Amino acid sequence: IYNTSTLHLEDMPLDVGYASEKVDLKNALGESFRIGGQNGATQLLISAPFIDEALLTQLQEIDTLLSLNALGGITKALIVANDTHVLPTIEEWLSGYDYDEAFGDYYGVRLSNKELAKSLFIVSKDGAVFYHEILGDLNAPFSIDKTLAKIVAANSCYTGKGCHG
Repeated sequence: IYNTSTLHLEDMPLDVGYASEKVDLKNALGESFRIGGQNGATQLLISAPFIDEALLTQLQEIDTLLSLNALGGITKALIVANDTHVLPTIEEWLSGYDYDEAFGDYYGVRLSNKELAKSLFIVSKDGAVFYHEILGDLNAPFSIDKTLAKIVAANSCYTGKGCHG
C-alpha cells in the first residue's frame, strides 16, 4: 500500500534459505557493481520505490547500530528501479539502479507499477538469503532491532567450513 494506492508484487519473493543471485547495478556515474551471491561478506540489500528523509534516517540508524556493535565488513547496498531516482551518497553504502531489472526479477520485489518494493534482504557470507523483510506499507519503517539481530546471527553462523566442518 502506498498512500491510497494498492500495488502488487509481480512475482514471489526469494525466500529465506535460498541462494541469492548475483546481480549488476549501476551507480549514478553509470559504473557497474555487483551485489548478491556469495562474496565472503554478509550483505544488507535494501530496495525502495522512492528515497525520502525517513528512509535515509533509517539507513543512518542501521549504520549507527552496526558501528556500536562492532559489525564491520558488511556490504550495504541501496537499490532503486531506475535512473528517475536521485541516488544518495552515503558513506560505506553502494547505491544503484536496477538497470536491467535483474534485482527485481531474481529477488521477486518488482511492483505492478515497475518500481521496487520496500524490502530488506540479509545475505549470509555463503550467499544464502538469511532474512528478508518486505513491507506491505511503503511508508512504514523497517524493523531495525530485528535487522540488527539477524545481521549478528548471519555474521556469526558462517564458519567457512561447510556443513560438515
